[in-house]
Amino acid sequence: MTLAATGSLVADAVRAQGAVLAFNVITLEHAEGIVLGLEAAGLPGILQVSENAVNFHGGRMAPLVAGCREVAASAGVPVSVHLDHVQDLELARSVVANAWPLGISSVMVDAAHLEYEANVATTAELAVAGHRTSLWIEAELGAIGGKDGAHAPGVRTDPEEAASFVARTGVDGLAVAVGSSHAMTSATAELDLDLIARLAERLPVPLVLHGSSGVPVPTLRAAVAAGIRKVNVGTALNVGYTAEVRQYLAADGAVTDPRKYLAPARNAVRDVVDRLSTDLLHT
Repeated sequence: MTLAATGSLVADAVRAQGAVLAFNVITLEHAEGIVLGLEAAGLPGILQVSENAVNFHGGRMAPLVAGCREVAASAGVPVSVHLDHVQDLELARSVVANAWPLGISSVMVDAAHLEYEANVATTAELAVAGHRTSLWIEAELGAIGGKDGAHAPGVRTDPEEAASFVARTGVDGLAVAVGSSHAMTSATAELDLDLIARLAERLPVPLVLHGSSGVPVPTLRAAVAAGIRKVNVGTALNVGYTAEVRQYLAADGAVTDPRKYLAPARNAVRDVVDRLSTDLLHT
């Protein structure tokens, strides 16, 4: 299987009135586990590397992204590589200019922390630049909760403002605030399904749901039925990953070989991806 393009995966989801799942990668074991899970479910998916993950790796993006590219390219199902939540403008410009050699086919420009007009200008600039090389560009409007406590709870994306934003920026997909929150470790979030439906009807681009780890699967299914076309998952993987590491180290305090505890951690990621993909999309 060759490396897929995010735009094609999202377009397939739009045609099927379904969704494509996108999973956040922090370590190579994340990427390997995600692809194993997608292969087990027999479904395509997206490997996402966030700016925070790049910073964790000392600001060096290429090694982790290259690992994701090679894991995706060797997968038995279509898998693409996406750069997620880029707030650093210089990093965004650099990625947009060099994305395809790295294997990146899509970028999320996260300028939602800026004032509205600055968000529009920044996003539009990067959308124009990205489209020159056929990148799929995602943006965010209406602050999504849970990002370092920066956003007040209860914020929602306004359909008319969103329509204007999409028209002025030319983005290909829009992450919307509809009740989910980043970094939730339990699936208790309630989504505004009516708002999702109104946004889907009003906007000419696919809707993206961030913070999906905190949403119960039946609600995620309803969100997809209402118009969500890309579903982002991160924290649920880390919950499974770290639980296995804790359990192994607690049972064997003398272990020094990280392969001993990273193998079950990788398998936990695989199982989360397989279960969520199957429960959400094989219905």
